[in-house]
Amino acid sequence: MAHICLLLSGAALLINGLAALKLLPRRDAAVISLVIGSIQLALGITYLGITGDGGLHLLLGASGMFLFGLTYVYVGLDFLLGLGSRVLGWFCGMVGLCGLLLAAAWSGEDPLLAVLWLCWTYLWLLFYLQLALGMEHLTPLIGWSLVLTSQASATVPAFMGLTGRWPGEPEIAAGAAVSLLALLLVAGGLAWRGRHQTAARPAAVESPLPGELKV
Repeated sequence: MAHICLLLSGAALLINGLAALKLLPRRDAAVISLVIGSIQLALGITYLGITGDGGLHLLLGASGMFLFGLTYVYVGLDFLLGLGSRVLGWFCGMVGLCGLLLAAAWSGEDPLLAVLWLCWTYLWLLFYLQLALGMEHLTPLIGWSLVLTSQASATVPAFMGLTGRWPGEPEIAAGAAVSLLALLLVAGGLAWRGRHQTAARPAAVESPLPGELKV
C-alpha cells in the first residue's frame, strides 16, 4: 500500500507543479489533491489495520503515508475554501522537519528511501518559505521542482516497489541522490530564466484610439 500511495503522489506532485506554472487550473489541481490525499489517508488506515503490530517499520511507513495524505488534503481544502495558505505553510514546515527525521531513520536500512525523503523535505520547505514567510517569488522554482522530480522521486520508485525491484544498494541510492540534485538544479535554472525573461520583456504600449492625440 505504501507503494500505491507513492504512485499517487507522483501524479499529485506533477499536477500541482503544472498548476504552479499556470499550465493547469489551480482549482482542478486542488480537487485532484483532495481526492488523492483522501485515498492515501484511507490506505494508511487500512495499512495499519491489516498489518497489525509490525513494529518500527510499520509506524515509519504509515507515518509517510499520513504526512503525504494530510498535505494533499490540506492543499486541496486551502484553495477550495480560500483559507489563506499561511497556516498551510507552517504545516509544510513541520512536515519538512518530520521528513528530515524520517530520512535519518531510513538511512541505515533503506538508503534510497532516505534520499527520497530528503528530496521531499526540500519540496515541503519550499512551500514553507513561500506560504508561511511570503516568498512568492519562489513559485516558479516550486513549480519546476515539482514537475521535474515528481516522476523520479515518486512514480519510478513506486513501480520499482510494486514489481519487487526496490533496490537496497548504497550505490543506487547515491546515483538517485545525484540525479535528483541535478533535476533540482535544472529547476532552479528554469525558474531563474523565466523570471529574467519576464523582467526583460518590454511593457506593452497602449495605442491611442482613432482621432485621439497620443501624449
